Amino acid sequence: MKPLIRMNWTNYHGHSNYCDGVGSLEDYVIEAINLGMKSMGFSSHAPLSLECPWAAPITQLPSYLKETRLLKEKYKEQIQLYVGLEIDYIPGIMGPLHQDIVDLSLDYSVGSVHFVDQFPNGTHFEADGSRQVFVNAIDEIFFGNAKKLVCRYYELIREMLTESTPTILGHLDKIKIHNVAAVLFDEQSNWYKDEIIHTLDVLADSGVILEVNTRGIYKNKCSETYPSPWILKQAFSKCIPVTINSDAHHTREIISNFEFAKSGLHDAGYQHIWQCWDGKWVERELI
Repeated sequence: MKPLIRMNWTNYHGHSNYCDGVGSLEDYVIEAINLGMKSMGFSSHAPLSLECPWAAPITQLPSYLKETRLLKEKYKEQIQLYVGLEIDYIPGIMGPLHQDIVDLSLDYSVGSVHFVDQFPNGTHFEADGSRQVFVNAIDEIFFGNAKKLVCRYYELIREMLTESTPTILGHLDKIKIHNVAAVLFDEQSNWYKDEIIHTLDVLADSGVILEVNTRGIYKNKCSETYPSPWILKQAFSKCIPVTINSDAHHTREIISNFEFAKSGLHDAGYQHIWQCWDGKWVERELI
């Protein structure tokens, strides 16, 4: 059996000034090198055809791809850099295996669900937008039934995993972002746990890497990673591979709360995580 490569922190989910992040791509590279990182990926929000203030403009995509590849070459002696995008799954519109994405020949993709169906006026509902919009969606799209909204969110994730499979699954249970104190739905209810378990079963079959995302913690949106500790325990029992990402929007966030995430993974039973090295995803000891 090939020996495991010693772990250094990596991050494959981050946003620069090409989309809704702060700082240039090179700012991120320099900070990563200063942090002693040996591998990092770029993952700006992929362009969308619908109105969206945080996605990269389609006109900037050629520049993004050119710059990321130039940086790979410029810093190749100091850090391994990988070119990706965070790609929304919106049925009939976009997904990680949409032909426009496949044609880009990315090193990897982060697949995420941000939009869950549409309001009666045709506006796409952004599930992690404002809390008021979330509450409005419960009433106007799902007829006052928060359970239906949540079930639809996980249904879309499962659909992405089977029909437009990414490399990494982004922030699995971010749907909880507006559910502090369980005021909108009960995360301990049997139906909610069943949705998670079903989604994890599909994830396990897909071979996709589960991201442990720390952004909710350092942005004071929640006290847990995405996904929650009990979900990580279930993921471990199903032998689902994981990686730690910060979903950084600023260079200071590149490895924010990674030690917290590591502790949570250890508690769940994980002793290894997956990182990209020499162009391949490899298992590394979580130490």
